[in-house]
Amino acid sequence: MDRAPGDATGIVLPAHGDALMEDGAPWLTAAFRRFGSLPADNAVERIVRLEKCPGGSTGAKFLLDIEYARPDPALRTALFVKFSRDFTDRRRDHPGRYEMASEAPFMALARQPGFPIATAEPYFADYDEATGTGIVITERIAFGEEAGGRHVESHRPKTLDFATMGDPLPYYQAIVTALARMAAAHKAGQLSSEVEMLFPWHPATGSADPIRQDAETLDVQLAQSRAFVERAPQHFPAGVRSADFLARFHREVLQVRENESAIQAFLTGDPRMIALNHWNAHIDNAFFWRQTEGLHCGLIDWGRAGQITFGAALWGGLSAAHHDVWDKHLDDLLGLFVEEYRSGGGPAITARELEEHLMVHVAAMGVARVLAFPEIIEFRLPGIFEASGPRDPAVLAVEPARNCLHTFTVFLKLWEAREIGRRAMRIS
Repeated sequence: MDRAPGDATGIVLPAHGDALMEDGAPWLTAAFRRFGSLPADNAVERIVRLEKCPGGSTGAKFLLDIEYARPDPALRTALFVKFSRDFTDRRRDHPGRYEMASEAPFMALARQPGFPIATAEPYFADYDEATGTGIVITERIAFGEEAGGRHVESHRPKTLDFATMGDPLPYYQAIVTALARMAAAHKAGQLSSEVEMLFPWHPATGSADPIRQDAETLDVQLAQSRAFVERAPQHFPAGVRSADFLARFHREVLQVRENESAIQAFLTGDPRMIALNHWNAHIDNAFFWRQTEGLHCGLIDWGRAGQITFGAALWGGLSAAHHDVWDKHLDDLLGLFVEEYRSGGGPAITARELEEHLMVHVAAMGVARVLAFPEIIEFRLPGIFEASGPRDPAVLAVEPARNCLHTFTVFLKLWEAREIGRRAMRIS
């Protein structure tokens, strides 16, 4: 398959890099003009470079350099291309290709004047729902360079905050501020009148994942998790490796599964805590720059953009954060979100309500997904039991294992310190 018709623009979309190169500058000119990113009196003169680049978990991605017929400092020449499809990798192609179904209309939305947060400037985006074929073209964020009148800081991989920044707090303050402003703009009616049509609220996809394990499978998974902690105690703080905690954790997780319906009803039942937002606003999907008034943040990679609960948005932005963010600063960050949300036009909520919502989300999402992480860690890094701790070079070098270990540890620590299981039961 080489091409498909775009649902929004009607333009025939290249489905892969070779098709884009074949269609060339004339296609880019027509697409950019239709999308509103290129004036009618200018054109793309030629493609200078189209180079495949690694990254992400879905679709093929390319670095695109172009020249315009009439150079214009307002037009970016260094661009980033993301296809929904990757015909060379079945895992990345399906079901990942469907994530662009909402990303393409979000890119069109992000071109609106006064959009509440920074993104990579969109140049074109469209998608064919019938085949799951789409393309998004944006500016290429110049990490570590000066571009567009700002110096963008270097890109930061997730779960390495301790090594890439002196003080992580300002970065997560900036991310939380961006999430709150995005949510507020939606609730205040400051976005398109078509938001509800383009991004309808679906409780099944906008909250914590469903718990798919039956009781027997979950019991086995819990036993495996306990064995992992007991075999690798050097990776965990004392509070979450005690026999008393692990036994209580086992009991409470089974209770969360039994009461999942009531928990999900709580998470999805408060419209004040549901808004259009980014579900994966980790530090590696953010870019930062400084101005006189402080640190600013933009967000990239808007696949699966949609209406989600605030628990989903905050867990998606903070679960890989430095442990100090969770241990010392969480309540202040939630207070920041509440204030930004209110001042941006969102309905009134309290920090206590938001914290309760987030913790109940962590209970459901953790049981649904995070309990599988020990198995992933051991598969990705068989030497995990010999590693000296979470900052052992062997752990840091294997990103999937490092990320899963960090998130699993955050999950256990929250369950122990904030009594997540008991609170989830009280809700139900």
